Amino acid sequence: MSLRTASVRYLLLTTLALIFASLTWAADGKDESDINKRIDTSTHVLDEIMATPDKAIPDGIMRDAKCIAIVPSLVKVAFVFGGDHGKGVATCRTPDGWSAPAPITITGGSWGLQIGGQATDLVMVVMTDQGMEHLLSSHFKLGADASAAAGPVGRDATAGTDIKMRAEVLTYSRNRGIFAGIDLSGAAVSQDKDETRILYGQMVPFQDILHGKISPAPGSENFLAAVRRYSMQARDQAANTGAHQ
Repeated sequence: MSLRTASVRYLLLTTLALIFASLTWAADGKDESDINKRIDTSTHVLDEIMATPDKAIPDGIMRDAKCIAIVPSLVKVAFVFGGDHGKGVATCRTPDGWSAPAPITITGGSWGLQIGGQATDLVMVVMTDQGMEHLLSSHFKLGADASAAAGPVGRDATAGTDIKMRAEVLTYSRNRGIFAGIDLSGAAVSQDKDETRILYGQMVPFQDILHGKISPAPGSENFLAAVRRYSMQARDQAANTGAHQ
């Protein structure tokens, strides 16, 4: 096989892969069962991450989190042009506990000489009131509207003062593919209005959901229980540590 023939075949296969990914993205929003599956998968992602002490989100981060957003299987594909696409759910602290889950989407793009594909489970932890306000606006860009940084890992790890004080959103990822890095700068996080209608039977404003004005939809109990468990576990751990000092 000549080098030219091999190159043409490679370009064709890559193009077909990108077309397949695009079709997958388009179909993703048409399956009415997607949001329920996504909530369940988000629960599993959080459980699996927190079950590995040396790779888990630190207790201090979970204790101070204002909001938590989980995007199972964020897809990143690239051949010169690159892009990210994913759907997930977010919940925020309220005076009465964690809010009902709000469906979200994250989309972004990149430019450069890059070839690859990656599926990543993404967890975003909002650490500040300002970051929470950005999320409540129902549309913001990471790295532009809200500062973002890779979060420290390890249940007992302590986040650097500069990270905790300056970063509004800490990001964690779990990769299931091969790609040379992941860059979410410029990625937009928005309310998924279509899946909000599916989940709650009507369009509900993002702020109403995340401020706790809406009761959780059936099927979201396990997700909220997991978030409560890890955030309360972190607070109990801090209280016990303080009591013994």
